[in-house]
Amino acid sequence: MASEASPILIFGGPYSNLAATEAIERAAQQRNIPPQQIICTGDIIAYCADAAETTSRIQRWGIPVVMGNCEESIAEGAMDCGCGFDEGSACSLLSISWYNYALKQVSDDARQWMGQLPRNIRFTLQGRNFHVIHGGVEQINRFIFADSDASLLEEEMAMTDADVVIGGHCGIPFARRIGERHWLNAGVIGMPANDGTADSWYMLITPGPDAIKVSWHRLSYPAEASQQAMTDAGLNTPYREALASGLWPSVDLLPESQKAVTGQRLELADYLI
Repeated sequence: MASEASPILIFGGPYSNLAATEAIERAAQQRNIPPQQIICTGDIIAYCADAAETTSRIQRWGIPVVMGNCEESIAEGAMDCGCGFDEGSACSLLSISWYNYALKQVSDDARQWMGQLPRNIRFTLQGRNFHVIHGGVEQINRFIFADSDASLLEEEMAMTDADVVIGGHCGIPFARRIGERHWLNAGVIGMPANDGTADSWYMLITPGPDAIKVSWHRLSYPAEASQQAMTDAGLNTPYREALASGLWPSVDLLPESQKAVTGQRLELADYLI
């Protein structure tokens, strides 16, 4: 990273949502955070309509990007998004239309770029080693939530010598302490966090004199523009409604405790490392 004195902005899942991607770039500019201090945890392309434009916007911005399962799948021309949904589940069935649409929109050059993205990004801040990934440390599409079993988090942390792992993929921001180590998720910008609001999320990591502060921030953007783009593209899927309702069209992949808080406004306190 460029400087240990300024904040680092982390976000995941643009999800082909051009309006949200433009909004996060504006947010970074307003905070005077340069591109080299920003990391995307992958899945540039997914549910929304502007796959090519969102990819181009991220490329022009010049920020570091971790390969997500969607980038991996599109780069390989795979048959599906590789999201890790159970076969036949609602999530799996819903992914078919947007993935087939996105696959046709992305240029060969963009696919080549996606295929060359790193699977992890490492940096050091105030003597702490950070390891940024998409899903799991080795399994790109592994779902890890705030209340995943501690044994799973311990297994993942054992695969890296990092003090802090920053993951993506699950779509909901959180922090979890594992002994003396930490697992963070910035959330995503392209879809709400299933909390009944249209806002999406990003994360700031701010060095301080005594500790590193991690904070999560809502990202408001014109969701109706993204909805209209989906309508114009013929992507009249339940994800279009989710952009405004803040409710996921399926919660199949969520742990029971996460399903129980569907529609409840998410509040995240600052977290110190």
